[in-house]
Amino acid sequence: MQQDAKEEVRARLNIEDIIGQYVRLQRAGKDLKGLSPFTSEKTPSFMVSPDKHVWYDFSSNTGGDIFNFIMKVEGLDFRGALELLAQKAGVDLSQYGDGDKKLAERKKRLYELLKIATTYYQQTLLRNTRALEYVFKTRRLNKEIVQEFQIGYAPDSSRAVVDFLNKKGFSEREIKDAGMTNRRGGDLFRSRIMIPLMDSEGKIIGFTGRLLDEDPLSSGKAPKYLNTPQTLLYDKSRHVFGLSQAKEAIRKTERAVMVEGNLDVIASHEAGVKQVVAAAGTAMTEQHLKTVKRFSSHILLAFDSDRAGVAATERAITLSQSLDIQLEIIVLPGNAKDPDELIQKDKKLWSTAVSDGIPAIEWLLNVYQKRYDVTTGEGKKRYTSASLRLLHTLHDEVEQEHYVQNIAEVAGVSVETLLRKLSGVEPAQTSVPLRTSKTTLNPQAELYPHQDALLGLMLLDPKTRVLLTDIEIDAIHTKEAQKLFSYLMAYPGKPLSDSAVPKALKEVETYVKIILLKADDRYGAWSDLDRYDETARLIKLMKRETSNTQKARLLEQLRDAEAAGNDTAAHRLQTQLNELIKEMK
Repeated sequence: MQQDAKEEVRARLNIEDIIGQYVRLQRAGKDLKGLSPFTSEKTPSFMVSPDKHVWYDFSSNTGGDIFNFIMKVEGLDFRGALELLAQKAGVDLSQYGDGDKKLAERKKRLYELLKIATTYYQQTLLRNTRALEYVFKTRRLNKEIVQEFQIGYAPDSSRAVVDFLNKKGFSEREIKDAGMTNRRGGDLFRSRIMIPLMDSEGKIIGFTGRLLDEDPLSSGKAPKYLNTPQTLLYDKSRHVFGLSQAKEAIRKTERAVMVEGNLDVIASHEAGVKQVVAAAGTAMTEQHLKTVKRFSSHILLAFDSDRAGVAATERAITLSQSLDIQLEIIVLPGNAKDPDELIQKDKKLWSTAVSDGIPAIEWLLNVYQKRYDVTTGEGKKRYTSASLRLLHTLHDEVEQEHYVQNIAEVAGVSVETLLRKLSGVEPAQTSVPLRTSKTTLNPQAELYPHQDALLGLMLLDPKTRVLLTDIEIDAIHTKEAQKLFSYLMAYPGKPLSDSAVPKALKEVETYVKIILLKADDRYGAWSDLDRYDETARLIKLMKRETSNTQKARLLEQLRDAEAAGNDTAAHRLQTQLNELIKEMK
């Protein structure tokens, strides 16, 4: 049923129209080209094929169909991408499958509930003098910003909101599922300024509630800030506050600013600096950075310079390296504790601070230098240890060497000494598990770089397939590629239509279309002779890669046999290895 819904959505939408909402596309022959939304490239390498209904980003080696694109650019799973595109296509997903129907209906009801609750809070704000004074006088927010962020007020009542939502037709279970109730079934948020949490599309998924400064509860056990708990709609490890309001400014400025608090975000928008978001209510995660990176890989942090802020920055540096993010630190002048305080003092100071970001590594090294007394042996040891642990997170050797030289100068030691110490230093530890962030259409593509190029070339030009007999299927290393290779062997002279993939290749349709798109971009203007020569060259390289792989495997097996004292196996493996080496020559 889900597959039927997917095909219906795909049929109603033009891939170029959807991707064109995120990427400025220009005609490049029969295809479209633009700057990658996933990397900071200056020369366009992002391709869209309206005929094939696929896209490919050469800069990140990533591609797919319209659903893959939305999943990557919006940070959604497949279901989330399907729902978003179905809405754009006018497709009612409730018509496809009972399970999907029930889930879609649950989400729809929760969205409606939270929207109605938001309106209720907004109306309550207008009727509460103390809350109005806090918003407009204490925080100095203007009406436009209050409306844009839909700020409201939760009354000091045990069941005011619950009873209101009951009257609107929502059950106690639905109100609980939306994260609106406490353990006793009453209002979770009481006597708080209410700030809606929105997804990247601007739909409300939860709330942050802030106690009024003068509220008597503030002197008790109630937390100053209270967030919606984990729900079907709200995931704190993924949610980035203010993204729906900031994403266009981030794209335009090519910079994203991340602050600690939601009110810092709102104050910054009010001050005219709109490329600002927050991972509020939780420590920054890899998913937070990935979500922001969809719009810019240049991220600036405005965290506190206390121990917690330094620790958060260390964690962010490690994560940013794994995600290929350019990370900078915003230093607040005048000992301002946060952006909001600085903005209250002078809006221009905040704007200037955002413009004067410092590379995160450089900032942290300065922190370490101030923390440790580098005039003593113990201080030098601790300073260099902390600094080198940080350098372990860097992937670029040139960048590492640059900072090693700086550290050596500060500590008064030789670069050679630091390099020896660096080789024995354990990497900096973080509380966030690191995962591979690079998503590619074919994870094996980097291990076997010539495979897809060869198959794409043979798809593009059937005349090159006369060389198919020069290569064995064992040289093809992925299931998708093997299926395509088998098809080419079975139909050596049959051309492939841009839009119509044969039934035998339907299982790998997206893969086939993408490698054909890549081949067309690279080899489309080549002569028949040049294509033939390139095919022969790629086959030769693949044979060499296969032989090297076999050689490595035999060597490993030989070492194992020798270590186990198995002379018979060792002799047999040595013979095989010698024969292979002769063939390679």
